[in-house]
Amino acid sequence: MGATDRLDRYQPLVLGLFRIVIGLLFTSEGAATLFGVLDRDATPAGDWPFWYAGVIELVCGVLVLLGVLTRAAAFFSSGAMAFAYFTEHQPDGLFPLQNGGLAPALFCWGFLLLVFFGPGSLSLSGVFRRDAAPERRG
Repeated sequence: MGATDRLDRYQPLVLGLFRIVIGLLFTSEGAATLFGVLDRDATPAGDWPFWYAGVIELVCGVLVLLGVLTRAAAFFSSGAMAFAYFTEHQPDGLFPLQNGGLAPALFCWGFLLLVFFGPGSLSLSGVFRRDAAPERRG
């Protein structure tokens, strides 16, 4: 068994851990925006686009974190972060380091990865799927 084979064995676990971390980080962004926690002032309700982005971050972040409707939540989150990057950051410069858009760019691509690869292991949807699967008898 080569080194690649040993690493491949852990792909679902590492993907699940990636999903949990990105979901937690996205949830914290939404919570900070909506509730004024983590050294940030709350955005007034209905303030376009920031309050709506906070709602997306909080709801989709929790879904991704828990591994429920992961692909749909990740797709929506990726699109929201692309919108944020191109409307709020890109006008200030081409590259994320110039325009302060590194977080939206990384979130956008990280969520796009989850759209295509799914939740990995450690997801609630995986637990429900296993519970709903009929028992196999040999």
